[in-house]
Amino acid sequence: MKEFDKLVEIMATLRSENGCPWDKKQTLETLKSFLIEEAYETVDAIDEGDFDKLKEELGDLLLQIIFQSRIAEECGKFTIEDVIKTINEKMIRRHPHVFGNENVNSTDEVLENWEKIKAKEREKKKEKGFLSGIAKKLPALQVAFQIGVKTSRIGFDWETPDEVIEKCKEEWREFEKARKNEDRKKIKEEIGDILFTIAQIARKYEIDPEDALRETNKKFMKRFKYIEKNTDIYNSSIEEMEELWQKAKKEE
Repeated sequence: MKEFDKLVEIMATLRSENGCPWDKKQTLETLKSFLIEEAYETVDAIDEGDFDKLKEELGDLLLQIIFQSRIAEECGKFTIEDVIKTINEKMIRRHPHVFGNENVNSTDEVLENWEKIKAKEREKKKEKGFLSGIAKKLPALQVAFQIGVKTSRIGFDWETPDEVIEKCKEEWREFEKARKNEDRKKIKEEIGDILFTIAQIARKYEIDPEDALRETNKKFMKRFKYIEKNTDIYNSSIEEMEELWQKAKKEE
């Protein structure tokens, strides 16, 4: 913990009277975008399998936690020690099969107990609704995925992937109907239903839809970069660009 304590001291110094003007100026609000950015850069490092980069990005992410904890301490709300104590207590409380006397026989039972424990926590905090714990700022596709994850733990779910796929086909038929009727409001609704259902298909196959889409985006950008490298995209026909697209796929 020596290095951790040193980082806490560094942040305290940066926020002190003779510290850094930029660091002293920051608030919880101004740091929000940095927190999100560092989280995504950490994910990028994981995707790239770059452990040196991951080490650095985890440090940047940790800095954000210490930074915000320092601001909270200055406001008299809590300290970094309180943050660590809170998560320690939560982890022990939510793992009674490890730190207590409860017995479980499967991962499903662990998750079921986890939701029951969280429900009790929500009651104490007076939080309303089973899904109230899902972060409001998550990307919409990730929210859809989390909704399915949580409701499945109490049995509110399709039994098989085929059932979800059939539901997706049903939503697509409804989209086609709305499209033919040129009902823009209904088209938007049906596209939302399709995306929600696709998130559940991904969940059934234990695939994070946000991660899958991120990989597809990267693949598209890589192939398009190949097209840009080999032609003037502003003066090329769709046929010429499609030919290059196919070449890019073959090279992969």
